[in-house]
Amino acid sequence: MGKRTVFSKIKKCIVFLLVLLVFVASVKGENRINLQEFFQAGKTHIKNGITERMLYSQSVILGILPEQNNPWQNSQVATRVEGFLPFEEDEIFIFPEDSMEEAFRQENEQAISGTKEEVLLSKGFVPAEKKQRIIKKEDYKELAELVKGFYTVDPTTSVDESLLNIEDLLSVNCAINKETAGPQILLYHTHSQEGFADSRPGAEKDTILGAGEILAEYLEKYGFQVYHHKEKYDVESRDYAYSNALPEIEQLLKDNPGIKVVIDLHRDAVAEDTKLITQIQGREMAKVMFFNGLGRTKANGEISYLKNPYLKENLAFSFQMKMACDEYYPGFARNIYLRAYRYNMHLCPKTLLIELGAQTNTKEEIANALEPLAHVLSMVLSGEYL
Repeated sequence: MGKRTVFSKIKKCIVFLLVLLVFVASVKGENRINLQEFFQAGKTHIKNGITERMLYSQSVILGILPEQNNPWQNSQVATRVEGFLPFEEDEIFIFPEDSMEEAFRQENEQAISGTKEEVLLSKGFVPAEKKQRIIKKEDYKELAELVKGFYTVDPTTSVDESLLNIEDLLSVNCAINKETAGPQILLYHTHSQEGFADSRPGAEKDTILGAGEILAEYLEKYGFQVYHHKEKYDVESRDYAYSNALPEIEQLLKDNPGIKVVIDLHRDAVAEDTKLITQIQGREMAKVMFFNGLGRTKANGEISYLKNPYLKENLAFSFQMKMACDEYYPGFARNIYLRAYRYNMHLCPKTLLIELGAQTNTKEEIANALEPLAHVLSMVLSGEYL
């Protein structure tokens, strides 16, 4: 008798014994068994996922476990309709519409292609088709509630209802035409030298420039034409990076009149013990933050030499991005940060300054975050969100 045959018989015996234990427990009136504990106990002896399925299916056949009491069928985990992959904690979940044959097919595919984790990563990101959360604008009509829900206001500046009003913020049309000739989006980096926790010295692709290249590729897959400007304005010093960038960005916009969106992609700086991270579809990724310069100080009001004729459009763009993130990918976007100065956001109505993670995030976490970010940008800029 071969080793494989002996092992197969041992597994069947273990299945029989475990199902028998469930049966004995049910006879004693203990029908409400914690199935998670049951399967975890079985997994200490059985590593084959198909055998785990046998435990469940045999329990259903015996009438011990009603099929509708599938422990994985709950609102926190079974979120396929909300855009998430049907994976959580290294398991495959059986949804009401799935047959047992489908579950076995999935398991067989995994056995061929690798581990469960490898399959999850190979399938990649799936854009959310439905909102995970509904934000009611009626709840944010008061300035205090709006600020509390969506903003962090730097002590250097101040806001009032003339700047932040949810009706005004949602009334601006942020959609652009994808069919125009030439680039529609300019993507650049005022601070090109920003790297991440595991960036290699001298490796440009490990910096915010590399992240920008990936974001540009994703946006192009959504049908946009992107001009990724990789000039470096902060090599010698960060102090004058915005002043250094201004004339070149102005010229780029003059030379490319079809550009309707300007994105300045940064990486934030936080305390070394702080990590800006969330989980979407089982993958850890960096959080993002949208940033606006108001051109006004708390002490003296508007700064006369930092006028921005597009301030309201800038604010509407970042707000719609934040709101879309909160509805489709809750926890992905931090509050919008408002500060006193201008940050070259006066060059285009649809200008967005993005802080992508921080220096404590890994390159993988940054790369993972670019997929939902690109999806939200696509929704807002295509007019699909509002």
